[in-house]
Amino acid sequence: MELSKELQALQPITQTSSLPGFEYVRGFGVFGLPLESGHVLALRVFPENSFAPYMTVWHRTPEGVWSIFVDGPRLDTACPRYYGAAARYVQFAKITLRWTGPMALTILVDSPRLEWHISMASSPLFDLMNTVSPRLPEPLWRTPLMLRAFEWLGKTLFDLGNVTLTGTAPNGHFTILMPQRMLPITSGRASLNGQDLGRPSRSPENPAIGSVNLPARPVFAIGRAYFKIQDPVEYERTIAELRLAPTTL
Repeated sequence: MELSKELQALQPITQTSSLPGFEYVRGFGVFGLPLESGHVLALRVFPENSFAPYMTVWHRTPEGVWSIFVDGPRLDTACPRYYGAAARYVQFAKITLRWTGPMALTILVDSPRLEWHISMASSPLFDLMNTVSPRLPEPLWRTPLMLRAFEWLGKTLFDLGNVTLTGTAPNGHFTILMPQRMLPITSGRASLNGQDLGRPSRSPENPAIGSVNLPARPVFAIGRAYFKIQDPVEYERTIAELRLAPTTL
């Protein structure tokens, strides 16, 4: 699988969601990565969405304190728009992605100074899911029954624990998460401001940001998500402001 070539070929696109009344994002990232030290990392890379392309890195301390670092034009049109209420720190940062192999990625953040390496693999079970899931019609994929079925499969077959695919994000948006393809993260390491955070590990409990549970097992995901528009006037104003100052990832 030439994952690196596929994902590097994604082009930035800003357009309206196909689901009326919702904002959306489409791209890839680390759905969640618990580490031996008790720290948790996550990565979101969304070249396609309702506002403007962006990348974010999420970090949670062993004490449960979340930070979200944004490489994009605005904080309020990236992940903090939906999850910022559960984070103590939200700030801009320079995020660099370096693919070091077909299934190996390095993530670098300038401040705080993060160096993070991951390698992905696959398995017959993940291969089966990654073949079937993208072929499901999207309206079927995002029905409550199908989302609950995928949550159950994630817990029962893929050892993800009680992962959340639909519910309310910390900022109040009704949310639909659609990880249509997933790959287990088989190895990696991370250091933050010179501190070794240890290796990826299976957490006894699902890391949570607000009421949203991330996977208990380190996993990479490709897919999309939808967030119900809370304030149509603010939404249209933000779209108009971004059109006046276009930005690429």
